[in-house]
Amino acid sequence: MGVRPRGTMGGVEREQLADFLRRRRQAIRPAEVGIADGPRRRTRGLRREEVAMLAGMSVDYVVRLEQGRSSQPSAQLLVALARALRLSDDERDHLFHLAGHRPPAADGTARMARAGLVRMLDLLGDTPAAVMSDLGEILAQNRASLLLMSDHTGFRGDRRYMIYRWFTEPEVRAVCPPEDRDLSSRRLVADLRAAVGRRAGDPTVAGLVERLEAVSAEFGALWAEHEVAVRRADRKTLLHPRVGRLLLDCETLVTPDQGQQLLVLTPADAGTRERMELLRVLGSEEFPTGTADRDGR
Repeated sequence: MGVRPRGTMGGVEREQLADFLRRRRQAIRPAEVGIADGPRRRTRGLRREEVAMLAGMSVDYVVRLEQGRSSQPSAQLLVALARALRLSDDERDHLFHLAGHRPPAADGTARMARAGLVRMLDLLGDTPAAVMSDLGEILAQNRASLLLMSDHTGFRGDRRYMIYRWFTEPEVRAVCPPEDRDLSSRRLVADLRAAVGRRAGDPTVAGLVERLEAVSAEFGALWAEHEVAVRRADRKTLLHPRVGRLLLDCETLVTPDQGQQLLVLTPADAGTRERMELLRVLGSEEFPTGTADRDGR
């Protein structure tokens, strides 16, 4: 009897896998993944080349998957497809089963934005909005959010979490005025402390705290102060590289289990409103989707 590779379950159900991928691709509106939906577009849902771009794989491979002609896709490819197709956790697990793999073990953090929240991103239109996990990982963004703060959905490892990048990559703080950076640091740490309280015993959040303490003395000092505060609504200033200083009201809406958040950003004054209108006119040339650094732990 042969030994199956670790993590696999059995054979690939190619026909069902192909049908599932086609139907999920056709069910997604381009705007849900930050792609403009022009008036001449005839394809229902996403094009295969768009799925390939979002998943970081070749168009030929996507075609072969949808035609039931591919070899067994790896777990890494399935994760990329699940992200590109905005699959829920249940849909992602079903994808793994169809491909003959065991679904990845839950780590306490939902890695896919809930379908209802993604639809809300679409409905918000020109208002920047993003779906985040309770640990600060951005799971989905609308086009207005991409224009405002670039694509944050492609990071890997600990770099998925904004708080980790904030305390380990000095250039990340360039979007915040120098006089506001200390307060931003405190808010990030206090919000993480609240997540630790909600998720007592969760190795994912405990490990994140340990690694932050190991790499950042600043984080360690703030963590020792034991401040706790959940972000709900605040006002912040953003230094945008194309249109300058923006004063934004930030409203955070949470799901009942507090596992995901919908972050909505609106202009707090007339000047910011005008600069955000200018940003929409300028378009997304500065921040094409899918360019986030994908390296990490």
